[in-house]
Amino acid sequence: MDNTTIKVSKNRQKKEQLVAELVEKMDKSNGMVFANYQGLTHQQLENLKKGLKKANSEFVAVKNTLLLRALGDKIDEATKAHFNQPTGALFIYNDIVDPLKELTKTIKEFKMPVIKFGILDGKVVTDKEVTKIASLPPLPVLQAQLLGQMIAPISGLHRALNWNLQQLVLTLNAIKDKKPASA
Repeated sequence: MDNTTIKVSKNRQKKEQLVAELVEKMDKSNGMVFANYQGLTHQQLENLKKGLKKANSEFVAVKNTLLLRALGDKIDEATKAHFNQPTGALFIYNDIVDPLKELTKTIKEFKMPVIKFGILDGKVVTDKEVTKIASLPPLPVLQAQLLGQMIAPISGLHRALNWNLQQLVLTLNAIKDKKPASA
């Protein structure tokens, strides 16, 4: 029998596969939010997952040790202290605001899950910052607001120049009307 062959239990293989899947989800996501989902019923958790799926995100409940292993060096020791109770990970794949709105809607309704922290654009953010981001309008609305702000000075200039031209035309018409018609 060969001593170099290492036996790996099926349970360990499953865990390694789970960690690999988590790492893949982390690489694919724009942001992650970690929350304590303890206290939610199975039905409430499933409804949350369905709502988040519509917002192009995914909520995964997994053991803290596996999450920590998948996170690796993305978080510091102080942040690792948040992994002391059941933790679910919200993986956000596109617009960050919509999934966070869905999560905060559930929080308002049931007073849970409790947001621990998030990682958005590679930076660790607090639960309060996550909630603040959730209060922002969706990205298309923000883009429209920005565009409106950029167009406003141009529109004002256009109105001012157009008003002057209108006044000139009205003045010339008034002068024309007062002059006697020459034959």
